[in-house]
Amino acid sequence: MKENIAIKINNLSKIYKNQKKYSLDNISLEIKSGIIFGLLGPNGAGKSTLINILADLVYKTSGTINIFGKDYSKELYEIKPRIGIVPQELNMDPFFTPYELLELQAGLYGVPKEKRQTKKILSLLALEDKSDAYARTLSGGMKRRLLIAKAMVHDPEILVLDEPTAGVDVELRQTLWENIKSLKTQGKTIIITTHYLHEAENLCDEIAIINKGKLLIADRTKNIKSKMSFKKIVIEHGNSTIIKDDTFNDLNVSFRNHNNHITIEYDPSIISHQELLTRLVKLKINIKDIKIEENNLEEIFIKLVNE
Repeated sequence: MKENIAIKINNLSKIYKNQKKYSLDNISLEIKSGIIFGLLGPNGAGKSTLINILADLVYKTSGTINIFGKDYSKELYEIKPRIGIVPQELNMDPFFTPYELLELQAGLYGVPKEKRQTKKILSLLALEDKSDAYARTLSGGMKRRLLIAKAMVHDPEILVLDEPTAGVDVELRQTLWENIKSLKTQGKTIIITTHYLHEAENLCDEIAIINKGKLLIADRTKNIKSKMSFKKIVIEHGNSTIIKDDTFNDLNVSFRNHNNHITIEYDPSIISHQELLTRLVKLKINIKDIKIEENNLEEIFIKLVNE
């Protein structure tokens, strides 16, 4: 296995008893070391099943998982300390302080007292001023950061964050993003699941999209966007005449005319916006305003899932 591959998943499948369809259906993925990797998909896509298999909470039906070149099934006890899992649920003892919770977690992982970095981790996640406060008094965003801190006490090389910003307001979400980026600079491999597509677009180096247990696409974020390279041109016009729906049929574009606005979706590798504008000028359309929009991950996600 290449040295820069943190996780290699090969033909991974999972089917639960009494179910007729696979929760994971022949998934193969490579996740590079030291990147932020986004795992996206609608509810029921199989994201949680994949994470639970990595966390050793669910047994796979078939396939193989290698972590840093080691077989996950055969060398589980050696591999598990190299992974930290941050669950979506805010599950922690409300009568312990963050400092106590991290010390307890470190003890469970067998980290000797002299090697624990509790204060450093609390500082990294901006929780040092709350180290002696009861967990029940923390805000939702602080509790999220505390879960990440708990997963870091044994200094894992891989962090898996399941919906790390779920239920967190915009300001605290920005703080969590910075925390996640900071962890990446330390060489951590970070896997996140999220329903916030703009979050994945801004954070993740690479993305995999799964739906109904199947892998739809996996690549660098910028490559995914370029593979589905349609653009959108929105034109405000002052014409009172009706523009026919078949006006652009010969140009292989998607066209809509509504309330004096023409919206055209097109592939710039096939046709340029200049050609579209030339056609509009020939039609003597009075252009008041024009705007060209790049495709975003949300549009790509919806298109892939619908297809």
